[in-house]
Amino acid sequence: MKLSPDQTIFWQHGFITINLTLVTTWALMLVLIIGARLLTRKLKTDIHISRWQCILEMIVTGINDQIKEVGLSNPEKYIGFIGTLFLFIGIANLCIIFPGYTPPTASLSTTTALALCVFMAVPFFGVSKSGLKGYLKSYLQPTFIMLPFNLISEISRTLALAVRLFGNIMSGGLIVAILLSVSPFIFPVIMNALGLLTGTVQAYIFGILATVYITAAVHDSKKISKPKSVTTK
Repeated sequence: MKLSPDQTIFWQHGFITINLTLVTTWALMLVLIIGARLLTRKLKTDIHISRWQCILEMIVTGINDQIKEVGLSNPEKYIGFIGTLFLFIGIANLCIIFPGYTPPTASLSTTTALALCVFMAVPFFGVSKSGLKGYLKSYLQPTFIMLPFNLISEISRTLALAVRLFGNIMSGGLIVAILLSVSPFIFPVIMNALGLLTGTVQAYIFGILATVYITAAVHDSKKISKPKSVTTK
């Protein structure tokens, strides 16, 4: 029994390996790019719009509302990154309805790469909001003694993001495989239905956590870089 799509290798030469994780990841990226191109090539501002544009606007509006509820007042600035994370993870998990498909999120290498994207995005948005000096000062709050703890927090939450997503998706696939060997007709259908729900929830949780981390970086650095008001009597 293969627990990870990394174990399915199509071609290998030295340290270069093309496995199932890499193939499905690039295939999903291609689907997202082509789909985005097809859905946005005929956008209209009229009252009468296509069903696809209506669905697209509902998705974008929903993501914007979630970003705003977390605490980012300008969601348009962050939806490119957060929305891409949500759509990639969500579609990757929803495609389990196709026979023989294994989501790339069942590989620790994929979830680690996604977590590292969040790890790099947090300081990027923090620096863009308050500058390098203002962002770095946030690691010294409320006192300089907290510097090592704040650094450990950055690393640990990145690790938690990767392991949480990997564990939930991989365990779901493992349960389906076990039930398939016990009862090949009933349980796998039920578990795949639950897997669709779990996959969507995991994409939502990953996106929300990324938004929370970015919000914390933006707000903390903003407070530090904000000049103190001078009161006059």
